[in-house]
Amino acid sequence: MTAAEPTHTWEPAPDGPLVRGTLILLPGRGEHGGVYERFGRRLAQDAYVVHALGSSPDDDLGAVSYLVGELVAGASPGVPVVLAGSDTGALQALALILAELGGVKVDGLLLVGLPDSDTDIPALPADEDETAWDQELAARTSCPTHRARLSADADFARGSLSDPIPAHLAAVLSGARLEGVAVPVLLLHGGADSVAAVDIARGVAGQLPHAELAVTAGGRHDVLNDIMHRSVAAEVVQWLERLRGGPDLAPVISVESRQALALT
Repeated sequence: MTAAEPTHTWEPAPDGPLVRGTLILLPGRGEHGGVYERFGRRLAQDAYVVHALGSSPDDDLGAVSYLVGELVAGASPGVPVVLAGSDTGALQALALILAELGGVKVDGLLLVGLPDSDTDIPALPADEDETAWDQELAARTSCPTHRARLSADADFARGSLSDPIPAHLAAVLSGARLEGVAVPVLLLHGGADSVAAVDIARGVAGQLPHAELAVTAGGRHDVLNDIMHRSVAAEVVQWLERLRGGPDLAPVISVESRQALALT
């Protein structure tokens, strides 16, 4: 990581409610922290601080750990801190927890679009071939607003979605001690993800002792920036609100169906 890859931060308004928690997000292949502006602003409106790092898949885990540790240390006391990641960032987040590196002591994990090194993604040309770019956009998101943003983003690395997952991250899901992850985990995955099959997330969720899996209907790989980003952000906020009550994630609201009410 370099100074050219800053951490992007979104915070609640100074005159707004007290901070309810902090989320530290590691981006995926080709991304930088700024592509999560919409998600960051949405959570900031609900009084959560969001830091999106400028990390990349090839970064040394020790260096990533140091930056995450600084943000953890600077978080508001008494509120939950969650480490999140999308695509290879999700593998980095999981690797940091499994490695128990100094400074990475969080209250929860958010794993988005968890990839697998065995997924066969056709290589996308690195040139400006618009057909290849259209294919990558289609794999990433069906949201026209986010597609337009990525197309206009000079800092976004086109073609990176087909890059191989670095060996130190690919090993995270092979023989990992997932049962040793003690914190609650929320996994988000697109139901129509062509980059990483949803069964990958299902398999990981089944090995984690405190995991929930939320799958978007027809969703693509970039779950936080897909067409249903509002519903996804709302799901994250509801999970964060339950996490505030403790690691058992006790329900905040119980919804009774029309059928159940009719039987009373």
